Amino acid sequence: MDEKARNVSDKLLDTELGSGYGIFTGSKTRDAVLRFNPMMARWVETEAWHPQQESRYDREGYYLLSIPYADDRELMQDILKYGANVEVLKPAALRQRVQQALIDAATLYED
Repeated sequence: MDEKARNVSDKLLDTELGSGYGIFTGSKTRDAVLRFNPMMARWVETEAWHPQQESRYDREGYYLLSIPYADDRELMQDILKYGANVEVLKPAALRQRVQQALIDAATLYED
């Protein structure tokens, strides 16, 4: 390139590249709230999804995980790999996208 690189502060880099989940970043994020069943909870709680994640167990033993994301593409892939062991509680748009992806996948197995 003919243009010189410009220095960017660590704070700005972290804001733009580290605020959301996965490789799809951006400073404008939403929080996803995921609810893992007790069977899966003990495995998921050992995973670091994001530096700013928040988590807790509810009274029934479900593991609630809240993570910021800017773009849902990678997050959806990670949610879908847990199948019936996870439920998206928030936001509604992410919940609907995951639901539709599961419906679409199930139609592949209809006779």
